Amino acid sequence: MKHYDVVIVGGGIVGSSTAYYLRKNGFTGSIAVIEKDPTYSKACTPLSWGGIRGQFSTPENILLSGFTLRLIRALKQEFGADADISFREQGYLVLASEASVDTLMGNAKLQNSMGVDTVVFDHADLKRNFPYANFDGVAMGSWGRTGEGWFDPYGFLQLVRKGAIAKGAAYIADEVIAIDAGDKVKSVILKLAGKISTGAVVNAAGTSGGAVATLVGFDLPVSAAKRYVYVVDCPAAPEEFRKGPAWFNTDGVYWRPEGRNFLFGFTPSDDEEPQIKDWEMEHHWFEEKIWPSVYERIPACETLKVVSSYVGHYDFNWFDYNGIIGRHPALENFYFGNGFSGHGIQQGPATGNALAELICFGEYRSIDLKAMGVERIAENRPLFEKNIF
Repeated sequence: MKHYDVVIVGGGIVGSSTAYYLRKNGFTGSIAVIEKDPTYSKACTPLSWGGIRGQFSTPENILLSGFTLRLIRALKQEFGADADISFREQGYLVLASEASVDTLMGNAKLQNSMGVDTVVFDHADLKRNFPYANFDGVAMGSWGRTGEGWFDPYGFLQLVRKGAIAKGAAYIADEVIAIDAGDKVKSVILKLAGKISTGAVVNAAGTSGGAVATLVGFDLPVSAAKRYVYVVDCPAAPEEFRKGPAWFNTDGVYWRPEGRNFLFGFTPSDDEEPQIKDWEMEHHWFEEKIWPSVYERIPACETLKVVSSYVGHYDFNWFDYNGIIGRHPALENFYFGNGFSGHGIQQGPATGNALAELICFGEYRSIDLKAMGVERIAENRPLFEKNIF
């Protein structure tokens, strides 16, 4: 029977980062990454926006994304002179209604105290800095002046994946269908290759994270959430708009420039949340929700044309929408890196490093992530972000 010292279930950004940082932290044992779709055609990472921001209200989230920002800044030193993910450091502009001013100000104060370059704009500041926009109904906004933007998520994943392979991690195209565990995990059973023994298992299975957890009898509230992305041509968009930030409107609609076009999406309310987690596009949302929002905010975008669209899935944590990171409370050699709810691409590298530290040293050394442990679910201690509307 084949043996690997660590088996990582899922080869996306979290799983690949775990493999990569195990080696960076001095792990010398064998590592297998089990990825059921080596093309990543429907994985969370390649279909994401590739965004990174420091504008969070939870210190752990700020630190997780800060880790990735430092990695992006040092990309060529880490992965070679040709490493490039087309990072566009244009910031996030988060708009707040009067009801959310205190939340925005509190968030910005925390962010600034942790070194995040967040600038707060009042209504007059917004009009002066973005003269092409209409800010009716907006009281304030916050903008990430540096350290925020977007990049090529698939390219980023491939850099980390190739880095892990170069350090000796084995990638296996297969699916974990069972896990043999008593007081600890002993082996995993693969759909094609059969049983392999292991010293530790990391659940980094993306939207399948909840299903993998059930294999060890754990009820993890993680599964797919369906999201829609519309690629839009706006011929009359002013040049400042094309070179500007990613916008997050007060109604949950968001957009950002992408080449000559724009990407649009929205955060659904509970009533709007898609119940069928398939890959079918819903075009009515653009006409009913997105176009009215952007036209109200950016009048020059009165005439729009959807040139393409696609569906992506979040690995969603339905308990509190934040990542679940750490060791299983009863199985000492089973680890979680799940439920990032749309933040996986920017939090995956730090999560992989944190899990590697737990495996190598038995403790966190870079970022203390105990608050993001799975225990909070059983104890009903949700870790919510303070959202702005």
